[in-house]
Amino acid sequence: MDSEALRVLNVIMQWIVAPVAAFVWVLYQKQQTHHTDIAVLKAETASAKLSHDREIKEIRETSRAIMDKLSSIEEALRK
Repeated sequence: MDSEALRVLNVIMQWIVAPVAAFVWVLYQKQQTHHTDIAVLKAETASAKLSHDREIKEIRETSRAIMDKLSSIEEALRK
């Protein structure tokens, strides 16, 4: 009877526990890859946002300088 129980246990381990454990391991590996990919995407997004904010600030400063120059030209023409 003990040998029959061992045989059943061996079959259960071979056909149920081992495949489930392998599936869980594969899921864990994919989750780690996704976690890394998400961290990289977050860093890239933050970098792009910072770069965009700098460019917008530069455009505003340039526009402001152009408007100031146009105002000074207008004032000079009115005199």
